[in-house]
Amino acid sequence: MTRRLRDGFLWGNSVSSMQTEGAWNEGGKGMSVYDIREATECSADWKVATDSYHRYEEDFDYMQQLGMNCYRFQISWSRVNPLGDGDFNEEGIAFYDKFIDALIERGIEPMICLYHFDMPLHLAEKYNGFVSREVVDAFVRYGKEMVNRFAHKVKYWITFNEQNIFHMGSGAFRISGYMNGEKTLDENYQIQHHTMMAHAYIANYIHENYKDVLIGGMLAYLEVYPATCKPKDILYARKIDEFFNHNLLEAFTYGKYSGEVMAYVKHETINMGIQEGDLEELAKLRSDFLTFSYYASKTVNSDLVPEGTPVNYYMEKGDQNNPYLKATEWNWQIDPLGFRDILNKMYNRYKLPIFPIENGIGVIESWDGEHEIQDDYRIEYHRDHIQAMKDAIFIDGVDVIGYLGWGLIDILSSQGDMRKRYGVVYVNRENHDLKDLKRVPKKSFKWMQKVIKSNGEDLAVLESIKTN
Repeated sequence: MTRRLRDGFLWGNSVSSMQTEGAWNEGGKGMSVYDIREATECSADWKVATDSYHRYEEDFDYMQQLGMNCYRFQISWSRVNPLGDGDFNEEGIAFYDKFIDALIERGIEPMICLYHFDMPLHLAEKYNGFVSREVVDAFVRYGKEMVNRFAHKVKYWITFNEQNIFHMGSGAFRISGYMNGEKTLDENYQIQHHTMMAHAYIANYIHENYKDVLIGGMLAYLEVYPATCKPKDILYARKIDEFFNHNLLEAFTYGKYSGEVMAYVKHETINMGIQEGDLEELAKLRSDFLTFSYYASKTVNSDLVPEGTPVNYYMEKGDQNNPYLKATEWNWQIDPLGFRDILNKMYNRYKLPIFPIENGIGVIESWDGEHEIQDDYRIEYHRDHIQAMKDAIFIDGVDVIGYLGWGLIDILSSQGDMRKRYGVVYVNRENHDLKDLKRVPKKSFKWMQKVIKSNGEDLAVLESIKTN
């Protein structure tokens, strides 16, 4: 199918601040939890990243050359408020003001994310992160200030990156600023509820005060298949879908948590930390669109999950490889049909425009300093996923706003590993050798440029690419 996507379809790139900016101690920035993480054998520290703090205009020029018209970036909380709950840093706010203007000058729609796991260190150390209501209050204050500063020129907003990870067992504690404690199931649910309340306060504030500004909820949609047709495998896969995906989507869309999840909370006498007035505030919540990240699908084998394991830990126990899918070097299983399935499930159940804002393939790559990197595997990955999205749009009738790749100018991976590269532009650094940080387009750059120019119509592969 060679149809063009609708006019105004958004093509772009998504990143986080700590994986790109660097400048960890410049411009009045305070410390975040990432700034104290040390390099390991297979990861860098976070002090320089890809130096976009100093080089963002060069990166924006490459985006403009690609034809991109959208960039989802994150405001670093500790750059604009060094303590997280103290005075705002005007120098940091001025940086993002210029940053946004540079995007707009190039015809690139800015999209702001307010939190991508880099909790201000002060809040993590003093309050233990989002397990505390004090941090919810601090986030809401920070978020409202950013909305007030930038809503006049930024239309698209999200609060939390991959918000359902705050409910995923041990993952919740890694990303929420949690530094000390027993990591109890109660705390897991409190973190999830606190981040949802923080999102609700910001979304409701936007809807009450800024009629032309749009905000949606975001999750890392966990596409999980049952390992077999055994009923228990099917039950576990369905429960994962309800607890990790639809619990948040129900709240984002209808202002209430999943009935099944709340029944589980009651049955297990879980203390979610719900305070007076919370559910009333949550009930006001609506979304203008729904967003998600997707890289790979997973498979659950119920036989691997010990009896009595909370649903939140099913995947940590029951994850197994899918024999029908190929995998990357990081064992992320490539599944374009899973992408189409998610688009359909979200749209058919919630009837809101859907915006996939992270998609891509991380691969170990190196540059010889002379020749173009022949990343045919990246072209194949994006081609197949864009085609799956087009099938969801043109065959299935899904309303899709745009398609944003993840880290399409190379960035540090989520674990700080520069070997794992997602970009169509190579950044010349390694984990322990910064080199010159030169930006070098790969073969996939020319392909993506062609795709965007045709508004998704021309997905033909370039010469020499393998098609099987």
